[in-house]
This record gives sequence, structure tokens and C-alpha cells, in this order.
Amino acid sequence: MSQLKLHELTVRHGDDALVDVADLSLEAGRALTIVGESGSGKSLLAHALMGTIAAGLRVNGTMTLEGAHYDLADRANRKQLWGTELALLPQEPALALDPTMRVRGQVAEGSPGFRKDHASALRRADDALDHLGLGHATGAWPHTLSGGMAQRVTYAAATIGGARVLIVDEPTKGLDSDALDRLADLLSEHVAGGGLLITITHDLRLARRLGGDVLVMRDATVVEQGPADQVLTAPEHDYTRRLLAAEPSRWRYEWMAAPASDPSAEPLVLAEGLAKSYGDTELFRDVSLDIRPGERWALAGPSGVGKTTLGNILLRLTQPDRGTVRHHAAVSNGKLQKLYQDPALSFPARVRLADAMRDVVRGHQVPEGRVESLMGTLGLPDDLLGRLPGQVSGGELQRLAIVRAMLLEPALVFADEATSRLDPLTQERTMDCLMSELSRTGCALLLVTHDHELATAVADRHVRLGEAAPSHV
Repeated sequence: MSQLKLHELTVRHGDDALVDVADLSLEAGRALTIVGESGSGKSLLAHALMGTIAAGLRVNGTMTLEGAHYDLADRANRKQLWGTELALLPQEPALALDPTMRVRGQVAEGSPGFRKDHASALRRADDALDHLGLGHATGAWPHTLSGGMAQRVTYAAATIGGARVLIVDEPTKGLDSDALDRLADLLSEHVAGGGLLITITHDLRLARRLGGDVLVMRDATVVEQGPADQVLTAPEHDYTRRLLAAEPSRWRYEWMAAPASDPSAEPLVLAEGLAKSYGDTELFRDVSLDIRPGERWALAGPSGVGKTTLGNILLRLTQPDRGTVRHHAAVSNGKLQKLYQDPALSFPARVRLADAMRDVVRGHQVPEGRVESLMGTLGLPDDLLGRLPGQVSGGELQRLAIVRAMLLEPALVFADEATSRLDPLTQERTMDCLMSELSRTGCALLLVTHDHELATAVADRHVRLGEAAPSHV
């Protein structure tokens, strides 16, 4: 039976331990799911195993796979295993896909023997995409895909090589409930077929679906582990208990009261008769709405129906096929902010985070100490600013993006799955900070989320796409 073992794995940045896991064993036919707070080291553990850890981080420890031993400090000694023995579905699908290649060819490249038998590789890519419900997207460019679709394409590319060890990092980001169920079935198929599966997720529903064992991380270490049905129903550690109790349906905050509506206020954004298609696929038509100061809107619907596209049109980042969008002067000069679904898109990859923040502070006369105050509220240590974006977790980047947006005291924030990288506890803390700031300044919110409970807790106005006609509630 296939088995993977990790021993004395550590990841350090300077003197700080980012991962410190003594021993970890994984067997074929039994899933292992890692949950825990954002920045606890879950994704770093995966990249240390793969040999894809960011430069500037120091790795120690050993890995044993099928009797072969690997020194994890040597980043190159596992390259020959990529695709055929080890595969990683990364947390940032938009960055993993080549923007210059169509979907079909990109997936086919990972097929064994691609260069010798191109036609067979393309057929395998077609089969893989059909299995994921993406047969219609084989000729699409990555930039036309929704976040959920991009994630499924990346899954097809990562698994087409037949690797026995599959590491999946936050696979449910951008997926609606139906797509999440399909993905859970695919991961379960991999396990049932004798594969080894490590899933890193904040989605406790997925952890329950996969079963097997659950490992809970906090502050770089493992605080609890055991069978999924035990850890996720009768946890022993206080942190795990608090993690399970942080669903949005249980939130109780003053900002959750519906804001006072002023129908006489001029709209910040006024949209009439919007329609958008990509090729022969119509995303939506006849969408009209107006967003006034302080209002909270949620865009809902299945993956791929155009929620992000509609938000970008409302921000005038994308042109509609038909219809008009007008902006009030109040949203000029940085007063309209977008929080991206993939937070790595928010920061230049080669610029230290401190420099990225400093540019905003200097350009907009932000009061001294404001950055540190917001970071403290969101549970972010000051030393994060000394790193590059690739040296912090996706959840930390999401919160830093929120900090930067709040520095400008915007009139409207478009939050596109803005807490998708966060564990339940961190999401609760982050949304409390964000919504408190928006309530204080009278800022409007346009939220895209697949989490129905989150949308219900945060928004009082809803637009649902993917129906015969867009519905407004």
C-alpha cells in the first residue's frame, strides 16, 4: 500500500517558525484534511512537501514516499516526481494557468507522452474536462473563466498525469454548492482508487464529506488530529471548538441591522439594461440596479454565470455588450475599491508589502498609525510587511488587501469572494472589521460570495444571476 511520511518538517523565515510539524503519515485510501487559521502554515506545509516553497524561506525535514527518502531542504530533488507521483492543485488558479494558451491545450500538456502523441493527449484532456462539466470551455482563454471554472481547469491539468499523491490547496474557493459536491466526489474517487490525498481547506463541509482524518493547525503547529467524525463533532481542543462555532448564521453584531435607506440620495452607481456574453454564451441581460451610499448588495448564483463580470461592469472595469453605467463623482479618486478573489493579483509580486502600503499612505495622506491599527484589528503581525506577497499566505494577503482598501475610506467597495481564503474564525473577525469600517463611513458594499449564510448576514439587497431573468430581492 502506498504511503507518504513527513518527519521533523519545519519552515522558517529568519528566526520565526512558520511550520513546525513533528511527524505526519498518509496512507492510500484514507483522506487527510488540514484545517486551521489563516497563516497557520497549512499551505506552506504543502509547498515544502512539493519543493515549491518561496525563496527566502528555509525548509528542514525529510519525506519518505514508497521507500525513497527525500531531504526537504533540497527543493530540486522532487521535480522528477511532479505530475506523475506528486501533484499540487494550487490556491491561486488564475496565476497557475498560462494566459496565452486555451484550456484544452493547457490541460493536455500534463498528459504523459504529450510530445510524442499530441492527439491522444488532447483526447484525454477532452475526457477530463467533460468529467468536470467543462466540455463547453475547451476552447476558452483563462481570462474568460470564472474563479470556480479556473479552479476546475487547474484540477484537470494537475491530475491528468496520474499522480498518486494529490495535494489540494483551498479547492472550494469560487465554487457554488453543486460544484463543491462534484469536486468532493472527484477527490473521493481519487482516494477510493488507491490515491493519497491531502486537502487544505477552510470549508468544514468539505472536510466532513471527505472523511478520513482531520488535522487542525494553529500558530505553525498541530493542535488536534484524529478521525473526521470525531474532530468535527466532538473536538477536544478549545480552538477547534471555536472554529466550528464561527458560522455566519451565528453572528450577532450591531452592523448587521439594515442601514437606514435614503431613497432621495443620488446613486453612487446607476446601471440600466446591462447585458454581457462571451462568444455564444450569454451571461446575463436586462440587469438594472442603483447602488446608493451605505447600501449592501450581494451578487449570487452558480459558478460561471457572470457575478464577477457584472461587478467589473458596475465598476467600469469591463464594457457591457448593451446598457449603461454611470458613476457619481463621489466614487472618483480612489473612492471605489475592489477586493479581488485572488489576492495575489492585488500586490506587485516583486515589491515588498511595506512599500506597497507606503505608496498608498503617501499618495492619500493617510493618518500616521492607521496601517498598524487596522492590521492589529485583523490579527496581522507587523513583520508581514517585511515580506514579498509570495512569502505570506493567501488569507493574510486577503486581509492586507482589505487594510489597503480601508486606508482610502472608499465610498463603494466591490468585495469579490474577499474572505474565501479565511478560516471561519478569521472570516468572522475580518468581516466584523470590514463591516464596522463601512458602517462608520457610510460606504456601500457590493459582495460576491457563494456562501449563502455570509450573504444573508452581510447584505440586505440581493441580485441572483443564472435564472431566466435576474432576480432582485
